[in-house]
Amino acid sequence: MKRIRVLLVDDHKLIREGLRAVLGSAKGIDIVGEASDGREALQQIAEHKPDVVLMDVAMPSMNGLQATEHIVREFPGVRVLMLSMHANEEYICQALRAGAAGYMLKQCSSNELQSAIGQVAQGATCVVPSISQKRLVQYLQRTSENRDVADLLTLRQREILQLLAEGETTRAIASKLQISVKTVEAHRAQIMDRLNIFDLPGLVRYAIRVGLVTPH
Repeated sequence: MKRIRVLLVDDHKLIREGLRAVLGSAKGIDIVGEASDGREALQQIAEHKPDVVLMDVAMPSMNGLQATEHIVREFPGVRVLMLSMHANEEYICQALRAGAAGYMLKQCSSNELQSAIGQVAQGATCVVPSISQKRLVQYLQRTSENRDVADLLTLRQREILQLLAEGETTRAIASKLQISVKTVEAHRAQIMDRLNIFDLPGLVRYAIRVGLVTPH
């Protein structure tokens, strides 16, 4: 039976070390790499070609939801399993809408996590047991009928909004995303126009409310 190649993505080193300790001895699983944010995860995927990415949701620079959208588009053969501390339906459905194949909580047991990795690797969808499939379908239907304002933004604009909310300067964002300062400024103006928010503190509050960044 083919062994499952897994990439660990979490901005907390201690959690990555814990996951490596738990999964490193699991039958049929190989840990092929680690990343501390979504941007680094994309580089690691290109290098190590994992079968499953075990992905945190809230991370700096590029969060797990944005990274998942990139992975689905750029590496369609790679499956994403979210591992998060957030148990509410909104986070779960955002992850599934981004293209994640599963969603588990960090409070789950090692056996539950190993089982979820196996299911996702085989092409199944696996969500935290406390959320029923029926409730997820109902929630997804409601959100598709009343889409969040974040859907007004492109993936690039959501990346820029997260970086702005994290305190990055326009020049730093341009350097990180390898685009011009004028392009960043144009995106920022479009973000403000589409969200009808015209000051940076307002953008930060909005980014926190929709889960792009975590308040500290």
